[in-house]
Amino acid sequence: MKHLLTLIFILCLGVTQAQESQGTFKVALAKANAEGKPIVLIFSGSDWCAPCIKLKKHIFDSEEFKTYAKEHYVMYVADFPRKKANQLPEEQMGINKTLAAKYNQKGYFPLVVVLDKDENVLGETGFVARTSPEKYIEKLNGFLK
Repeated sequence: MKHLLTLIFILCLGVTQAQESQGTFKVALAKANAEGKPIVLIFSGSDWCAPCIKLKKHIFDSEEFKTYAKEHYVMYVADFPRKKANQLPEEQMGINKTLAAKYNQKGYFPLVVVLDKDENVLGETGFVARTSPEKYIEKLNGFLK
């Protein structure tokens, strides 16, 4: 029972990692193409990376960011948990590893990559100490052409 509750908690945490985060990268691409929105690809270590946890808590979980992101971005979280209890399904980890090989070759965490609907990198950022959701949104929008 304890393991089941832990699994449910982890699944809920993963679903809320970012506002409207898409289930697969293919879904995110399709949505970006259909809606003409950029993709905000977040590389995170949700259970071990302190800056990742702070970025999620202070920026991505803020009502201001969630409201703005829902209207302006397609969000996708490529998570790399380390704890055995938090491991993602093998297929999902494969997708995340493929994305990391393409967009995060140096293995930085957190890394936030803004892509256009054709998967071109428009800009990259990460955790920025003492910033507000508004300033973070401005930074992401600064990458858009």
